[in-house]
Amino acid sequence: MKVAEKQVEVRYAETDQMGVVYHANYLVWMEIGRAALIEQLGFRYTDMEKEGVIAPVTDLQISYKKPLRYGETATVRTWIESYDGIRVTYAYEILTPDGELAATGKTQHVCVKRDSFRPILIRKYFPDWHEAYERAKK
Repeated sequence: MKVAEKQVEVRYAETDQMGVVYHANYLVWMEIGRAALIEQLGFRYTDMEKEGVIAPVTDLQISYKKPLRYGETATVRTWIESYDGIRVTYAYEILTPDGELAATGKTQHVCVKRDSFRPILIRKYFPDWHEAYERAKK
């Protein structure tokens, strides 16, 4: 199983009135982690998009464990939890500077044609991605 790690500095604008990271910012960090994993596998979303294929989120789960604050550095760990040739589920751990869990989450994506939103078989349209995902998944 391949795990990507990405450091994210907590910016002041990402905090709320309580001085902790606003909950929706974790979703942005999950996207940063997902992009880092895809790049480590040798690909970029933009290459897929140039072919008229996009990968919308179809399901999202997140659980908050411990707050992060302005000035801290979070570590986003991302891996492929499951992959079946059509759907990909990415899993995430967001860690505090001390290595404690701040949040866990999962996002599910389906690759679809941009013009019709009809699902595609990744192994047919992007066989190199398919092989890499098969090797990297949990």
